[in-house]
Amino acid sequence: MKEQNVKDGTGKKKKNFFFLLPLVFCLLTLVTGCVQYDVGVNFESQTRGEIVQHIKLGERLTSFSSETVGDWLKSVERRVRLLDGKTKRLSQTEVIVTIPFNNGAELQDKFNQFYNPIAPTKKSRVASPLETDLPKFESHLNVKQNNLLLVLRNRLSLELDLRSLSLLSSNGSLLLSPGGLLELDFSLNTPWGAESIETVAGALVPESYQQGKQLVWKLKPGEINYLEAIFWIPSPVGIGALIIALFVATGIALKYQILPALGIGKKPQNIGQT
Repeated sequence: MKEQNVKDGTGKKKKNFFFLLPLVFCLLTLVTGCVQYDVGVNFESQTRGEIVQHIKLGERLTSFSSETVGDWLKSVERRVRLLDGKTKRLSQTEVIVTIPFNNGAELQDKFNQFYNPIAPTKKSRVASPLETDLPKFESHLNVKQNNLLLVLRNRLSLELDLRSLSLLSSNGSLLLSPGGLLELDFSLNTPWGAESIETVAGALVPESYQQGKQLVWKLKPGEINYLEAIFWIPSPVGIGALIIALFVATGIALKYQILPALGIGKKPQNIGQT
């Protein structure tokens, strides 16, 4: 019984070490930017947008642990398919993922479902050992939308716990900070621009590009990251309703006010014979 427990413990240690191999190889080979992971939320309109992820792995990492990297990329592709997204492999080390959404609520659901552990569903298979043993991190994206007829006010907040990406010893002390090995970015692209707000102490401050239409936050591996932004989007439904109302009002004014004042549209009066 004792020997079996010892074997089980040894097996778990080997198993955990196996899934830390990519990080260990990065450290041993002194590769800077071993993994580049860019996540973007693109709002095109009130009813159209997409989550875009650009994943690029260092060539040394893939050469040292190509099988593990391949399995991880396959697990990403499976998650994307569950959310009706598409995956495009640019090379063996570079992937672009696109997940569409139709509104803020769907963006929130799909983002949180992708980055948090996915429970088995009718559409999914049993999770592979790689998916269950990889470091888990919690992600919570929240989108609040207020419809103001012609525009839609959006408030987006993201809390991302990346502490599990740090390599810790058995007593909890930090052995390796992944800051130099991982490059993680989160970007927000909007048609009219966005404004970052700080409602929480220590919130990340973004860099602004394209006259404020793109905000980019540098995420910090090994820490809890929080960011928040407010942006406005034109409402096609509200604008269309306003145009229809203007056409109707113009037609009524022409029929009952403007045309009668010009003497147009009056029926000729018949003069009776005496």
